[in-house]
Amino acid sequence: MAAACEVDPKTVGRWLAGRVPHPRHRWTTSELLRADATDIWPQSTTAPAISAGRDALVAATYANRASVPRDLWLHLLEHAERHVDVLVYSGTFFAQSNPHVAEMLATRARQGTRVRLCFADPTGRAVARRDEEEDLDGTMAAKIRASLTYYRPLLGQDRCEVRLHDATVYASLFRYDDDLLANPHIWGQPASANPLLHLRRGPARGWFDHYAASFDAVWTAARPWDGTTARTSKE
Repeated sequence: MAAACEVDPKTVGRWLAGRVPHPRHRWTTSELLRADATDIWPQSTTAPAISAGRDALVAATYANRASVPRDLWLHLLEHAERHVDVLVYSGTFFAQSNPHVAEMLATRARQGTRVRLCFADPTGRAVARRDEEEDLDGTMAAKIRASLTYYRPLLGQDRCEVRLHDATVYASLFRYDDDLLANPHIWGQPASANPLLHLRRGPARGWFDHYAASFDAVWTAARPWDGTTARTSKE
């Protein structure tokens, strides 16, 4: 257990004596033991998810995206071996909550993971519509441009691609191999305030597959980003 969590064996001993580990270590331990973290540490109050267990196709639900532990995002990204797919409007939080996200994505790509990042086209109709619905006074396009700057180092990296879409996105999607975080959008509300579903791929076609297919559809219609974007008249 100490080796899996990359801690000293004495630290694991303290866990056995009753100390609650850091959320990152709780996640690793629950994965290793194939048990839910809240079953192992019921005294923990830092996990806001309603969990359905490791083998459930809906692994957990969160009241809002802001409640998802940062360690979960990091764990899924660090362990993705085949796919990292992201579909967002601006995805500002994705980089701001992890200043090393571009480096981590590049590392995954070098190790064989296909990385596909799909942001909204700041000059597109979908962004203008979303901006109006959230009453953002024309600032969404600027948020997208700011977010894109984090990923410019990925341009030209093998197995990494960034595209811009002009689609109405009904849910922000974050896929890591057979795990997918779906953040449905509620009209007029920022994505961070909306619920989030942690889905897992099952033997039969289900929610995971429907969301994955929707990503592929938007991705196919999106255009490659060359590292520059034209500004709108409002900016």
